[in-house]
Amino acid sequence: MMYPFIQLDDKTEIVHSELLENEKVKVYIEKPIDGGFNSAMCYLPEYKWDEITGFSDDEIREYHKMLESMAHLIIRFAKEGGFDNAANF
Repeated sequence: MMYPFIQLDDKTEIVHSELLENEKVKVYIEKPIDGGFNSAMCYLPEYKWDEITGFSDDEIREYHKMLESMAHLIIRFAKEGGFDNAANF
């Protein structure tokens, strides 16, 4: 299952998985473009990037910095069933 985490001003969406069996969390980033999407996956906590489509190296570096600042929240929410469950909504 994937849980919504944040939508950026440019409509980029970041979602994450529940805590996986191997204690990892899959983070999926998707940005709409004309005729489709740019996308990438990153596995936390080791920040292993995979399946990068359409994003430049500079964009991935920026997303990497962003994830470093928010990884503690994403991992916590993954353990607790997403933001809504973690926030008791």
